Amino acid sequence: MTLAQYAMLLIIGWQTYNIARDGGMTIAEASGQLALIGLLQFLPLFVLTPFSGLAADRFDRRALGRLTVLLQLGCAAVLAWATASGAIALPILYAVAIVLGVARGFAGPALSALAPNLVPKAILPTAIALSSIAWQVGMIGGPALGGYLFSIEPHLPYTVAAVLFAVSATALTFIGRVSQPAVRKDQRPIGAIVDGLRYVVHNKMVLGAITLDLAAVFLAGATALFPVYARDILEVGETGLSQLAMAPAVGAALTAAWFSFRPINSNVGPKMLGAVAIFGCATIVFGLSKSMPLSLAMLFIVGAADMFSVYIRQSLIQLHTPDDKRGRVSSVSLLTISASNEGGDFFSGSLAFLIGPVAAVVAGGAGAVVTVALWARLFPVLVTTKTFDPPPDLLDSEPTKTQEA
Repeated sequence: MTLAQYAMLLIIGWQTYNIARDGGMTIAEASGQLALIGLLQFLPLFVLTPFSGLAADRFDRRALGRLTVLLQLGCAAVLAWATASGAIALPILYAVAIVLGVARGFAGPALSALAPNLVPKAILPTAIALSSIAWQVGMIGGPALGGYLFSIEPHLPYTVAAVLFAVSATALTFIGRVSQPAVRKDQRPIGAIVDGLRYVVHNKMVLGAITLDLAAVFLAGATALFPVYARDILEVGETGLSQLAMAPAVGAALTAAWFSFRPINSNVGPKMLGAVAIFGCATIVFGLSKSMPLSLAMLFIVGAADMFSVYIRQSLIQLHTPDDKRGRVSSVSLLTISASNEGGDFFSGSLAFLIGPVAAVVAGGAGAVVTVALWARLFPVLVTTKTFDPPPDLLDSEPTKTQEA
């Protein structure tokens, strides 16, 4: 599924930027169109994710996952038809961006909350690392596949993505029944959502870890501007665009592979903060680079540092959250991820429209470094946390009542 998603996202951005530039827009104006694509994906995620988290706690997580994959399949089919027929235009790309936001808003909490139901707590960090490898393989292969297929025939990335989504939906049917903690039936939906938010706000570990990613990646996310760098700064075309998108994914995948064999077990909080600082510094160098090899090297470091922090953050969040709240807490976490990714795309595109793409990327990287210093003071628990061990009241907590999903 990730392979299909990232193949599509790369080409959606590339088509959006090129349609805008070929239509006479300046670099700044075309960057604004990339900002709009990010905003249109983020708004549905922002509105729906808290409710989809409750749905992940109350309903069959496997069924929700399948439905969202099928919705993304429909998006891929529409874009394949529009591209092949020559009907592709900015309004179509905007509409698909909205639908993808809706699908991902429901997919994230359901699939994220499903993972802890499938493996024992003792090996959850390793399972997260292995899952991250699969995700990063998709991130590596997706852009490469999308760029290569686009160079053969523009509609092929979307056609192949539709097939891959169909395979993913089929694969989800092979997951057997799992037990989910029963959610209180007398609790109103808004009350349940507020309950999940309240838990996040009052757990400084979870709140600090979630918001660290939100602030840093929101400010320093440069991926939305890859089409700008590929076409007008580095001048490497669609082949170079694929390489730019692959570089951070390769760094992230190798880091995840390392963690699957050598999990972190000491000084996890300080290491997470350090990884985010490195992420920001590498982003600054990438923004200033006019050399393709240097740009790829910096993006490799960006991806490796990001996966380092993701591995620690996700493990801390999952292990410090009761199982009956994992869907809602996962939805909050995924909402901040979408805010930092799609919301960050809107921010970086808008900033590029105002001050230019290079200045926007450099300013964002500097903002991430400043964020680390601020969060170390605002959330001292992140500095003092040494292991993944959850609080004593969660160590032996098991659901007393389950529902078969």
